[in-house]
Amino acid sequence: QVQLVESGGGLVQAGGSLRLSCAASGRTFTSFAVGWFRQAPGKEREFVGGISRGGGNIYYGDSVKGRFTIPRDNAKNTVYLQMNSLKPEDTAVYYCAADGDYYSPPRTRNEYDYWGQGTQVTVSS
Repeated sequence: QVQLVESGGGLVQAGGSLRLSCAASGRTFTSFAVGWFRQAPGKEREFVGGISRGGGNIYYGDSVKGRFTIPRDNAKNTVYLQMNSLKPEDTAVYYCAADGDYYSPPRTRNEYDYWGQGTQVTVSS
């Protein structure tokens, strides 16, 4: 078992930045690849990006490439989502998820075993 808690969401103006945190407790965090997803009202949950267990492989969804990064600090059992140049279309609830089966983060939500509760990000124009 692993428990995930997201934090860092809030309201920001377009062009601004936010950093989300995904803190894990329970099993050894290095046993998991971690993904970030988001879900806007009326839309499917979308893969934002993810990072492998060791942190060497990082992937991003097309809509956030070049703007978002995913640092990982295994010593702190935390994965971050650094969001820069935010746009109103980035408004969503953001979730982190952990997968214990694959070294690299899957892009599909059904592959993940554990989810955080989500944190709201709102970008005003």
